[in-house]
Amino acid sequence: MQIQPYLFFDGRCDEALEFYRSVLGAEVTLLMRFKDSPEPPQCTPPAGTEDKVMHASFRIGESVILASDGRCGGQPSFQGFSLTLTVADENEADRLFAALAEGGQVQMPLAKTFFSPRFGMVIDRFGVCWMVLVECREPA
Repeated sequence: MQIQPYLFFDGRCDEALEFYRSVLGAEVTLLMRFKDSPEPPQCTPPAGTEDKVMHASFRIGESVILASDGRCGGQPSFQGFSLTLTVADENEADRLFAALAEGGQVQMPLAKTFFSPRFGMVIDRFGVCWMVLVECREPA
């Protein structure tokens, strides 16, 4: 059994996939557009959204995340969860945190905590909350 997050970017999925590809090294493993569906849509997407992403799958490290443009309204809303990036060292944490923060909003700056040599929280430009954490091998 697996649990996979499914993110609805409300019309900004292509942009998000490209951002995660450039910042996190994400690999898109599947991408289907609304126009590619062999069946009529169960709910009618807005006109002009045929090229929007109906379903995508992308890999970051060993994790798979699913995504879609959803109803293509242009206002993605992500609340009540965070995606956590666990990295091996402080330099990688600094680099990824800065990249995710570009155009986003820092919620908690990267800092040493009792559980990690580096931990911070940032909301990226799409509204997805990320926690960046350096894996602690010894007490911090």
